[in-house]
Amino acid sequence: MIYIYNDYGGTHTTALAAAYHLKNLPTDRELTKEEILNVNFFNKLTTSDMGKIIFQGIDEDGNSVYTIGRKSSKLVVPALKNLSLLLQDTYKGHEKIVFSNTSPTVPFAMTIGGFLSRGLKIDFIGVPLLVLGAKQCCNDIIRLVEYTKQIAKSPNEKVIVLENKGFK
Repeated sequence: MIYIYNDYGGTHTTALAAAYHLKNLPTDRELTKEEILNVNFFNKLTTSDMGKIIFQGIDEDGNSVYTIGRKSSKLVVPALKNLSLLLQDTYKGHEKIVFSNTSPTVPFAMTIGGFLSRGLKIDFIGVPLLVLGAKQCCNDIIRLVEYTKQIAKSPNEKVIVLENKGFK
């Protein structure tokens, strides 16, 4: 199975979701600033990284976990779904692919922090807001990851797209 967490920038909630999915972060307490800032790719991607599918690791069940920043395009995930189905049908692939949107978990502090840090390069204001936002949304991200894993077990679909409305 392949999991691909996606959102606008691919560097905040997607990075946290991948880290939780891979069990690289504790789920039983609030994260520290250092833990948040040390998550792979957290607040590190740039505009040139948008649209790149970034490998994050292999989970405990041997599944690959990726992230992608799609900017404001509503076409990226449907295009990837169609490409995935085409490749599976053409090459008789059996690997289930799950696209999970982390955008519904993004709190206002993270939106502003991401804009200030990634967009305007004002890290001294943006990064503390990102850390605050990460602390605010971690429980939602943990629930989203568990939901994603649960839905992925459904036997019928080869490619699943989860919009995840209602995780905020």
